Amino acid sequence: KYAVELTAGLAVASVGPSIASIYGRKLRLAGSACLAISQSGKSPDIVAMAETARAGGALTVAITNTADSPLARASDYAIDILAGPERSVAATKTFINSAVAGLALMAHATGDDALLAALARLPEHFGKAIACDWMSVLSETIEKQKSLFILGRGPSAAMANEAALKFKETCGMHAEAYSAAEVMHGPLALIGPDFPVLALAARDASEPSIAEAADSLAAKGAPVFVTSALAKRAVRLPHVATGHPLTDPLTLIVSFYMFVEAFARHRGLDPDTPRNLRKVTETV
Repeated sequence: KYAVELTAGLAVASVGPSIASIYGRKLRLAGSACLAISQSGKSPDIVAMAETARAGGALTVAITNTADSPLARASDYAIDILAGPERSVAATKTFINSAVAGLALMAHATGDDALLAALARLPEHFGKAIACDWMSVLSETIEKQKSLFILGRGPSAAMANEAALKFKETCGMHAEAYSAAEVMHGPLALIGPDFPVLALAARDASEPSIAEAADSLAAKGAPVFVTSALAKRAVRLPHVATGHPLTDPLTLIVSFYMFVEAFARHRGLDPDTPRNLRKVTETV
């Protein structure tokens, strides 16, 4: 969403698949593009939405790890993310590859050579991100708590949502993602010494506001950790700068993945097989 809006200047909206799969409504989408992202490409609601969008006049593109999936067949074009088999129930490499594929699509569509160059450098930056040690910084504080906030803003908001999901899936902990701006409203009532906050800041125009929010929450007594050198009160986490604002968030989530796997095992859990979950969930 943010990548398209920032690079192409086009407004992006998420359309609930139930509009097609449950309510059976037709949509007038002439002149639009519909991007459907699914690891398996099998969930009936996602497939129904792609079919409805195509019937409504949209150009449909599937981003999937299963090139011969129903979603790929229902779309005008399909991009295979080539992640290979993902045996863990909690998706990580397919999340990363889907994001990279989306960015590459936008870079080619808009002729953004700087973004293409940044994407080409990602393997090197991912290697450095894997080496960032968050476990020794975060573990002792977070293991004592039951809930936490994860903050982002702009492109890093998507990584905050993904990190919150992974905390739930792999660690059995309640984590909620918020914009670094929105958290300063109603959610602020929860902040205190027993409520940790992880703030994911990329090197872009949103970084000062995220660092400011992190320091503000730390001043209220919360244990706050942030991926920014701009913060004064919050604890700084090691992070990798990629030189491009749209690829920075990807190195943050890679560093987080290394932490959350180790933290889940520290809690005696198997992050590859979360309770109650299965690899492919087909919803209508």
